[in-house]
Amino acid sequence: MTTSLMKDVLLWCVVLNYAVLLIWSGVFIFARGWMYRVHTRWFKLSAETFDAANYLGLAVYKIGILLFNLMPWIALCLASK
Repeated sequence: MTTSLMKDVLLWCVVLNYAVLLIWSGVFIFARGWMYRVHTRWFKLSAETFDAANYLGLAVYKIGILLFNLMPWIALCLASK
C-alpha cells in the first residue's frame, strides 16, 4: 500500500466518520424524543441517563476520529513533503 493510497483512505475515513457524527448529532438534537422512546423500549433509562450516554458516546466517537483517522492523515501529509 502506497503512502498516497493510505492518505486517501484516511481522508475518506475522516469524511465518512464525521458524516456519521453529524447525523447522530442531528438526530439527537432534532429527534431526541423519538430516539428516547425507541431506546426506552429496550432499556430502562431516565432522560438524564439517556442524555449523558449520548453526550459521552458523541465525545468518545469524536475523539476516536481525531486519534485514529485525522492525526495519522496529518502525519502522513507532513511526512510525505
